[in-house]
Amino acid sequence: MFGFCNMGANTSQLEREIGSEQFPANEHYFGLVNFGNTCYCNSVLQALYFCRPFREKVLQYKQQQKSQKRETLLTCLADLFYSIATQKKKVGTLAPKKFITRLRKENELFDNYMQQDAHEFLNYLLNTVADLLQAEKPGNKPKVVGESQSKPDPTWVHEIFQGTLTNETRCLNCETVSSKDEDFLDLSVDVEQNTSISHCLRGFSNTETLCAEYKYYCEVCCSKQEAQKRMRVKKLPQILALHLKRFKYMEQVNRYTKLSYRVVFPLELRLFNTSDDAYNPDRLYDLVAVVVHCGSGPNRGHYISIVKSHGFWLVFDDDIVDKIDASAIEDFYGLPSELHKNSESGYILFYQSRE
Repeated sequence: MFGFCNMGANTSQLEREIGSEQFPANEHYFGLVNFGNTCYCNSVLQALYFCRPFREKVLQYKQQQKSQKRETLLTCLADLFYSIATQKKKVGTLAPKKFITRLRKENELFDNYMQQDAHEFLNYLLNTVADLLQAEKPGNKPKVVGESQSKPDPTWVHEIFQGTLTNETRCLNCETVSSKDEDFLDLSVDVEQNTSISHCLRGFSNTETLCAEYKYYCEVCCSKQEAQKRMRVKKLPQILALHLKRFKYMEQVNRYTKLSYRVVFPLELRLFNTSDDAYNPDRLYDLVAVVVHCGSGPNRGHYISIVKSHGFWLVFDDDIVDKIDASAIEDFYGLPSELHKNSESGYILFYQSRE
């Protein structure tokens, strides 16, 4: 079902680095073979594997689906996770051929040997898994075009990754505040030079004044008025996926360029851009995984992931797995100078809430 590769010399080196006493029971560290520019996929799969609540649900799904004959992206994902979790060896390499084949069959965007965007892949994977789970729920009728849809029940993908934003608009004439909620599976934030995740989130929730031709139609005043709007987090997810918008379209050169800016991401995070009626505003998050982009642009470069497992940090670079010191995480913040276009910069951060 999965191809195996020869155990490299660095594999036993990893076991030596961790030490047999320290090596966590029932844990496996397996690199993934690259099938021609599939590092975008490998890095996201490794990050998700080390998001424990997600891994557990995928493995649970595998147990419940013993008799299922239909192959989907989710069954291939479950087979891959199960294959890693049940290896006899502690470290090694797996070829996720079945998953990649299915992915390419399902979505023509990924059916080529070009470098893809890891964030687009993450979005596609989570939404596809959620759709498949919803379709498998008993009593769920297939969608009929034109029929008004009641909101489907949340799946475990939503229970893990979904948060809610509230878009608040305050009329400056009558002071009435109206708010509109929207759900998210990840948050995309703008980045600036020499900044931090907290600063990016503050920017995300900055108050914006609507005036001149952008005035807001106030239902209470029954006319267009100046107003202030801001976006705040109302429901904090169990796992917060933060996407740093590092690829920016430049009119002058007619293409996307990479912002290799240094953005500090802490090992612990608390969100402060929460709404007054937030359900769990004091959630404390721990960094568990980072998808890192290396290189100068979206189509030229490479993805790796760093993950935290049982108190130590590992780098997964396709089929190679190395242990790193926690202090080395600073190397993935990005660089203070635009001269360093090839920097290794954190691109998607996964923070898990401390329950």
